[in-house]
Amino acid sequence: MTFRTMKTLIKHSMKLLFLIPVAVMVTTAFAQDPKLHFERLSSLETKARDVVEVNIDGKLLDLAKRVISKVSDEDAKKVAQAIAGLKGIYVRAYNFENENEYNAADVDSIRAELSSPGWEKLANVRSKKNNQKVDVFTMFEGQNMSGVAVVISDNKSVALVNVVGPIDIDLLVELSGKLNIPKIDIDTGTKKDKE
Repeated sequence: MTFRTMKTLIKHSMKLLFLIPVAVMVTTAFAQDPKLHFERLSSLETKARDVVEVNIDGKLLDLAKRVISKVSDEDAKKVAQAIAGLKGIYVRAYNFENENEYNAADVDSIRAELSSPGWEKLANVRSKKNNQKVDVFTMFEGQNMSGVAVVISDNKSVALVNVVGPIDIDLLVELSGKLNIPKIDIDTGTKKDKE
């Protein structure tokens, strides 16, 4: 290898070293955040008869996690372990006096946000009774779930639940049916499970 070739190689390597942090910053800037943009629903709040807003994050969430982990019950400790990485739990519910009193496009804007890259639709239910729609979305970072969103709407109400942060699904399945966690039946294909 000549001196000139080595000098050119070093020069290009230095350019690459500079570009790597720039690429990481750009990728991070465009990374999808699992927290929903509830500000899009401000018009629902002004029209709704009843409004419920729950924000559990920061110090309040840390306190809840510490309290659960100190309980002597082993199942409660497993719940604490399953939610140890949570960053926030957000709930919005709007009830209206009359049918079709809100603009469905407001709720559809949240559903459109959840249709963007990063989110995956896990389930949806449509019922002609009261025009009910239920959509469940998940977001993953690698193999870890980093967010869950549930959107429920009908003629007279809208509800959204948004969980931000990693959730240990295997541990929650193990706890299903205990501590008021609904029973989750997952077919693992083993003979013991089928008996």
